Amino acid sequence: MEEDDVTIREQNFHSQVREYIICFLLFAVLYIVSYCIITRYKRKSDEHEDEDAIVNRISLYLCTFTLAVSGGAVFLLPFSIISNEILLSFPRNYYIQWLNGSLIHGLWNLVSLFSNLCLFVLMPFAYFFLESEGFAGSKKGIRARVLETFVMLFLLALLILGIVWVASALIDNDAASMESLYDLWEFYLPYLYSCISLMGGLLLLMCTPVGLSRMFAVMGQLLVKPTILEDLDEQIYCIHLQEEALQRRLNGSSSHSYVRGSFAHQLHKELDIIRNQRNKLERRKKASGWEKNLLYPMVMLILLAGTTISVIMVALNILYLLVDETAMPKGSTDRGIGNASLSTFGVAQAVLEIILMFYLMVSSVVGFYSLRVFEGLTPRKDDTTMTTIIGCCVSILVLSSALPVMSRTLGMTRFDLLGDFGRFNWLGNFYIVLSYNLLFAVVTTLCLVRKFTSAIREELLKALGLDKLQLSNSPTDPESGKLSANGHQKTL
Repeated sequence: MEEDDVTIREQNFHSQVREYIICFLLFAVLYIVSYCIITRYKRKSDEHEDEDAIVNRISLYLCTFTLAVSGGAVFLLPFSIISNEILLSFPRNYYIQWLNGSLIHGLWNLVSLFSNLCLFVLMPFAYFFLESEGFAGSKKGIRARVLETFVMLFLLALLILGIVWVASALIDNDAASMESLYDLWEFYLPYLYSCISLMGGLLLLMCTPVGLSRMFAVMGQLLVKPTILEDLDEQIYCIHLQEEALQRRLNGSSSHSYVRGSFAHQLHKELDIIRNQRNKLERRKKASGWEKNLLYPMVMLILLAGTTISVIMVALNILYLLVDETAMPKGSTDRGIGNASLSTFGVAQAVLEIILMFYLMVSSVVGFYSLRVFEGLTPRKDDTTMTTIIGCCVSILVLSSALPVMSRTLGMTRFDLLGDFGRFNWLGNFYIVLSYNLLFAVVTTLCLVRKFTSAIREELLKALGLDKLQLSNSPTDPESGKLSANGHQKTL
């Protein structure tokens, strides 16, 4: 009997060690990828080792950790879905015994814990540490900056806890709720993270429809469009003439010392725009036939199919919400990993759900940076400040943490939200969940209709040559040769 107990304890010990090793390896891969991404966009600094360089390096490590946690939150639900299907397909395979329910639950709990840690501790610390200089009258150095950072974090924590305390006291004023106001760990942090998840869900609701319509334009810039009723040789010839005219004006202005520097700078900008247009036209001319006539339509059809399937699944989920209470995210039963399939069509539907989740995440990021409010956070290669990187990491963390909740709320999957992700209070509110689904379906449909109607209108005007007519009728600039918004030279 004692030998059996020892064997069970040894198995549990080895299982826990194996889970820790797997979690560490997964996080190490995400950390390395995140570090490569951030260093690609971070502004290059001097090699001189000083106080600011040390502060920037510490902030860089914290941002890398946060971005790795965001990647873990993005892969969390797809990894759980595919693990469930693998365990159903190969229930007795020796080589996948490490893939079990304990590992999946542990990953969900770790991602939830690290998300709270990054959002409420690490990112505020990185920002305040970057902006700190030490208190007035104190000796300058790293220690003074750390002291000021901790004081600012303490004041921020008091402010946030006070706001949450007042808000919860106003919303729930019964006796049980008033007693729970003094429970920090069991009430404050879950309630605060629930509010943050609701804000992230609303942010996804605002960014994802915009991103879904914006994805067509983004892919259109990356791929070569087919040439329909267009003469590329004529356009390249016109661009060459404009480039030569600007080059002559620039050479003439450089020979006169009295010419203003701002005017010469404007000419350089116009010349760069013209050259970019010439490079794009030459790339379109050199592209192969299959790239122009086959790849571009296929990608556009795939994007259209993905968006249409997403809207259809949301519409079906709205019907399920009206007739079945188990369609609620909080009303789902807790099935063990590998016990039952959560997809009607098995592995094929699971793969489709995973593709749609990644598509929605990419669309939400594209839509986030397309909004005018967040245009200032757009990263630029080798020219992004640490403050902007911190803002980007916080935004992506909020979006990625809300992605599993949004996917379950919209009915993209029937997989249960594990850990603290399934304990949000607002998930049990029928009207919030139904309104969320209705808004997503309606706003996405309106964005797509507006996108396609405007694109068709522009292509028709371009094919008929009416775009040049509108350009010639527009008011001219006082300076000859100034470019309009679409890059063509205005008529004098």
